[in-house]
Amino acid sequence: MKLDHAYFMRQAIQLAERGMNSNAGGPFGAVVVKNNEIIAQGHNKVTSTNDPTAHAEMVAIREACKKLNTFQLADCDIYTSCEPCPMCLGAIYWARPRAVYYACTKEDAARIEFDDQFIYDELDLKIEDRKIKFIPLLNEEGVKVFEQWDSKTDKTEY
Repeated sequence: MKLDHAYFMRQAIQLAERGMNSNAGGPFGAVVVKNNEIIAQGHNKVTSTNDPTAHAEMVAIREACKKLNTFQLADCDIYTSCEPCPMCLGAIYWARPRAVYYACTKEDAARIEFDDQFIYDELDLKIEDRKIKFIPLLNEEGVKVFEQWDSKTDKTEY
């Protein structure tokens, strides 16, 4: 039976509700779908695991990559109960799924005090003007490792 987009989105929304009601974290859920089958799922676990990166999309992406034994999800779609935050957006681009479907917008999230606008604003600033100090240190030593990577012949490109 061919399942539709609404089915997968409802699964993500139900995960958001389940995670929220179990006090695992905020009201966010996500599923990763490949070949019309949910291969991974996640809900927000930030407060229950003391892990600020345990957003629903991150949990689902990690599970999908582990299950598929790959670091890219090219033949997959992600359904998430809310438009991804900047961190999850970055992870999604690194994972390279085919598409991302979302229910709530970032404006909906901001209305319940999940507002990521400050991160978007920080990204637009020069690094020296950001609220958290970013201090360059040992650039030459760091660049040496980059040069080794650049000339490495047995690396896995990504």
